[in-house]
Amino acid sequence: MKRRHLIGALALGTGGLAIGWSVWPARQRLVTSSPLPDIATQPAFNGWVRIGEDDRVTVVMARSEMGQGSQTGLAMLLADELGARWDQVQIEQAPFDNIYNNQAVAADGLPFHPDNQGQLKRVAQFLTGKTMREFGLMMTGGSSSIKDLWRPMREAGASARAMLASAAASTWQVPVTDIRINDGVVSHASGKSARLGEFATLAAKQTRPETVTLKTPDQFNLIGRPLPRLETVSKVNGSAIFGSDVRLPGLLYASVGMNPEVGGTFQSFDDTQVKRMPGVTKVLAVPELYGSTTAVAVVAQSTYQAMKGLRKLPVEWCPGKATDISDATVQASFKEALDSQSGFTYFSTGDVDSAIAASTKQINAEYSAPYLAHAAMEPLSCTVWFKDGGAQVWASTQITDLARHVVAKVLGIAADKVQLHLTLLGGGFGRRLEMDVIAQAAYIAKACEGSPVQALWDRSQDLQHDFYRPAAVSRFHAALDAQGQLTAWKNTSTSQAVVPQVLNRLFGLPAAGPDKTTAEGAFDQAYEWPHAKISHCAVDLPVPVGFWRSVGHSHQAFFKESFVDEVAHAAGQDPLAFRLSLLKNHPRHALVLQTVAEKSGWKPAPFKGTDGSQHAMGLALHESFGSIVAQVVEVSVVANQIKVHRVWCVIDCGTAVNPDLIAQQMEGSVAFGLTAALHGRIQLNKGRVQQSNFHDYPLLRLPDMPRVDTFIMPSEATPEGVGEPGTPPVAPALANALFTLTGQRLRSLPLSLTATSA
Repeated sequence: MKRRHLIGALALGTGGLAIGWSVWPARQRLVTSSPLPDIATQPAFNGWVRIGEDDRVTVVMARSEMGQGSQTGLAMLLADELGARWDQVQIEQAPFDNIYNNQAVAADGLPFHPDNQGQLKRVAQFLTGKTMREFGLMMTGGSSSIKDLWRPMREAGASARAMLASAAASTWQVPVTDIRINDGVVSHASGKSARLGEFATLAAKQTRPETVTLKTPDQFNLIGRPLPRLETVSKVNGSAIFGSDVRLPGLLYASVGMNPEVGGTFQSFDDTQVKRMPGVTKVLAVPELYGSTTAVAVVAQSTYQAMKGLRKLPVEWCPGKATDISDATVQASFKEALDSQSGFTYFSTGDVDSAIAASTKQINAEYSAPYLAHAAMEPLSCTVWFKDGGAQVWASTQITDLARHVVAKVLGIAADKVQLHLTLLGGGFGRRLEMDVIAQAAYIAKACEGSPVQALWDRSQDLQHDFYRPAAVSRFHAALDAQGQLTAWKNTSTSQAVVPQVLNRLFGLPAAGPDKTTAEGAFDQAYEWPHAKISHCAVDLPVPVGFWRSVGHSHQAFFKESFVDEVAHAAGQDPLAFRLSLLKNHPRHALVLQTVAEKSGWKPAPFKGTDGSQHAMGLALHESFGSIVAQVVEVSVVANQIKVHRVWCVIDCGTAVNPDLIAQQMEGSVAFGLTAALHGRIQLNKGRVQQSNFHDYPLLRLPDMPRVDTFIMPSEATPEGVGEPGTPPVAPALANALFTLTGQRLRSLPLSLTATSA
């Protein structure tokens, strides 16, 4: 696995190899290298679809379902092109093959500005896509599932449709061009018709077409409709299987406890008493694995027995490299970086320093955001059954093929000896891109060879041993001319970099080049700054960081959109009009902004709400993962308590495959973003995380969830990301509303008002 990714990195980083790579034709994504396993009455038409004699259409699914609805959206693409009815569709887990690799997520990670349509960007994206096709991962993340498979899934459905039409034409002795397939029926103008299943076996033997004609938007029958999600019924009736739901004959349970100090090591334990406890079968130390902190595990016949045994186990821990890390030292590192470094410049235009020096008015500010945990509702778990030289794994993971390789490596067996069963994910948000709990489960299962073992973390382990959203600080300098027009924008931020850590702990690879995620949301926006320079200083700290929903956009949007608002007020302008003045050459962004203002009835000044108290609105616009989102938040403050009443959200995400899924993701994104804006904070003291459960790391409660109105801009463009773009704008929109209402400019997350605003 490491060699595969090293080859991919060389393909991108070595000029001679890149030249040869560029002339190698792009590989197809329709047919697997080995045929799909035979199922007698359900022949496979390509690597993505089976059609059964019973008319069932089985879509081969290469992406994880963690609540975002992408499996439903992907199945809709194939079913629409095929001409199937939605009630005929079911899914099965994809095998391991390169056609299922996620190409879009890597191409989107290249550090180019969205306005950059130059040759270098096109070549880089092309080479990255080809590299990921051969050496990439079957990964779910980066709001890329629909975008990545928009064409392959449709081509798979269209190819199967052509083969069905060919089978029908040969049977009925009519021209293939006269065959129609719609709503699960194959028909001809003569009145002849048949079910899909009647031709399935014959059709699967037809020659696969070299090219297919895809439907135009006016021909879509399923795409664009609010169809029900495929997994909804199982979640309602309780049959849905998440990682912690796996139950096997003779299953053992391993409760894992790690050194309470981040990165700390293990010294010893005394298991004399614990081994005598009812149900306990084994006690063992677990080394650092794929970024995990050294741990101990108690294995027992029930979850309760394992957890109880772990609580009773006396353990001697050794300090680690994070012993001297506390909130104050983190902030001191950030200050030193900003004071002494210029950082890597991601975007520059004009002469920003001269423009600032020549300006009439200058505005300076510093913003900050804390570390954040993922806090998915389902804590981490993984089940491994190691016996007879092979293993079966039940995992909630966002990278299936990597999980298989990790288990194989820990067990010391070949990857093809590992069978991975992908369960539903009880929340991911980037946390289940990591392999720590999967590696731990494999290690414990090896010690319990012959019996299935489910490794599980309790909530405190989940919060205190996460790979956190990086803490960050951002400094701004803006300049206005005598007419109140923006002339210069200078921004330098600092934080840890996620990508180097991830590459090292997952693949043992060094990072090459700048990490776009550190500055995304700051440099890659549509605002037309006359003079600008946007840079980032990466700081190395022994705090584990990882991908968190919307990644760098999650905090950079708060910094950038709050300061845009701050400058607008300093210029004496309506924040809406000020933003529009910076979007003259970006009509899509301007239209999204104008639409949210219209839908919300935008008010730039405080007003009386329906409850009789003073309310205010705040505005934010942000582009991330290819989608443009504008939000307006309506807020009030009573007894110094912030109350969010309503959020209006407008999104331009290209073609809306399923409007209901988009609305659901905007609502979930708002809840996720408000949790971070109002409550989220991971604090460190001498290398130890202070938060341990939802009492001190609270989530947004149901009574505090505002009404969310989502409006989707009509478009026929290629679909873009949806799962993450709704999160970044909500915190700055809320902060901007609070400034309008209270006069307090809150520059640090989580947002907290002083008593004078009550």
